Amino acid sequence: MAESSTQAPEQLKAQAGSQENPLWHQADWASSALGQSISLYASHPPEHLNGLASVLFIGGVHGDEPEGVVLANEWLGWLRAANTAQAWLLIPCLNPDGYQRNERTNGRGVDLNRNYPSKCWRPEYQDKRYFPGSAPASEPEISALVNLIAQTEPRLIIHFHSWQPSVVYSGESAKEAASFLANASNYPLQPDIGYPTPGSLGEYGANDLGIGVICIEEQEGIASETIFPRFKQGLIALMTAEAG
Repeated sequence: MAESSTQAPEQLKAQAGSQENPLWHQADWASSALGQSISLYASHPPEHLNGLASVLFIGGVHGDEPEGVVLANEWLGWLRAANTAQAWLLIPCLNPDGYQRNERTNGRGVDLNRNYPSKCWRPEYQDKRYFPGSAPASEPEISALVNLIAQTEPRLIIHFHSWQPSVVYSGESAKEAASFLANASNYPLQPDIGYPTPGSLGEYGANDLGIGVICIEEQEGIASETIFPRFKQGLIALMTAEAG
């Protein structure tokens, strides 16, 4: 795993950006299944984001993918220092329980990326790593995120993972933004991950809500200092492109 996997999300946040623009931050925006705080950062208070065509970034969905937390926090550092007109929200680590334990699932053993209340959610699963929970949005992390999406109506959602290098988009509205990330990283651009993902963010956001979703899959175990430079120009490009 990357060297940064031993650092807590709060330690990583402290490293982001030495010169910061004012932004909205709530350290205890939500709580994990085991009662840990989940932070949310944004360019504006969430209640003011509806209608601003914001972009929502999410790190640390799976606790054994620390590369996603590294990317989220270093991107937060850029957003703090930059003066971008594009509205945004960022959750550095959605799954602090799993991150602390280096486990994919949350504190109740649920795969958060199978727990969204999508029309295709189903209780069946073949491996405990993919346990979808007792019901759609049964987990507090996903319930809070579903409410946030409903409140702010982002135009695009990007979540940061690690497995095999790729940039996966769900929904045609996300394809152009995904191409910025694929071109910058030289990773393959794909319309799906290659296998069914009922109850995933891609299914819920793109297929049910009509919001484009991008999943960045960084190389698992890659050196942490190489992650943000690989995606930086692509992230900047999609933030400076005309919102649509």
